[in-house]
Amino acid sequence: MRNHLMTALLLAGTMLGTAPTHAQSNGSGRAIEGRVDRLEGEMRAVQRKVFPGGSAGQYIQPDNRPADPDAVLAGSPTSPVADLTARVDSLENQLRMLTAQTETNQHRLQGLEGRLKTLEANAAAAAPAPAPTDDGGSFDRPVAPRATPDRSLDRPADRPVDRTPDRTAAAPRTTPARGSVAPPPVVSTKDPARATQVAAVERPETGDVAEDTYLYGYRLWAAHLYPEAEAQFTTVTSKFPTHKRASYAQNLLGRSYLEDGQPSRASLAFYDNYKKWPDGDRAPESLFYLAQALVKLDKPAAQVCKVYTELQRSYGAKVDADARMKAGVAKGRAASNCS
Repeated sequence: MRNHLMTALLLAGTMLGTAPTHAQSNGSGRAIEGRVDRLEGEMRAVQRKVFPGGSAGQYIQPDNRPADPDAVLAGSPTSPVADLTARVDSLENQLRMLTAQTETNQHRLQGLEGRLKTLEANAAAAAPAPAPTDDGGSFDRPVAPRATPDRSLDRPADRPVDRTPDRTAAAPRTTPARGSVAPPPVVSTKDPARATQVAAVERPETGDVAEDTYLYGYRLWAAHLYPEAEAQFTTVTSKFPTHKRASYAQNLLGRSYLEDGQPSRASLAFYDNYKKWPDGDRAPESLFYLAQALVKLDKPAAQVCKVYTELQRSYGAKVDADARMKAGVAKGRAASNCS
């Protein structure tokens, strides 16, 4: 009996000794699990910030994983508390990295938005006033009397030879030839008088669509129907940029703007001809008229002289070979007091 009593006391002491340790272990585990739940919740909030509107499948999965119970060998120091501690450390590191990356991205986004607003403001300030239009872009203005523009540099090549076939020998064609592209329509107008003027300009039919479009634009330009002519020239440069007439069309597009009282658009058109078609037949003329557009814009004389200098540097031989252009450059430089 005495031996049985001693044995019972020893077992009770053992249970009392181990109970606090077990309770402490459970308390630490619950505390760490609470931290894990809190950190994982914050991680999900950060991921929603980084991936707005993303589905659950887009969230970044944590690198830390619970240890496989089957992979833990007997006697190994790995325990649930140690595993949770490692997960907490990993989550805290990832949370700090994601927070820093989010703040960096927000700062960059704010900078880009500021630059975009600045560019839009500058573009709006520099954009020329659009031509008066109605119901989607049709020009509805009468043709006002204009001063005769200076066309001293016009050349015979600007007026292509009309190879339109003789319509008296055969019935007119009602459909375009196979493989050809119909010329683009002219700008519409509600003014009957202007519509009559546009209709009086004959469309050419040489078989070369780019040539026909340019020639038709030239006829409209010569009739001072500038908006309609600009539509034809723009078609040539956009649809046929490798055609020989691209340089001609871009140059006459600028001249049409210039004669239509839009020197800002004219300067852009002339500069584009010089940059996009530097070897084009009308690149020198575009630089010459670019200087005139700058004068109409009241730009400093230094800018005008710089254009004349570039014209002489890039196309000096062509300028010297053309007596009319050479005289025009000399007159322009003198007017701007170029050295």
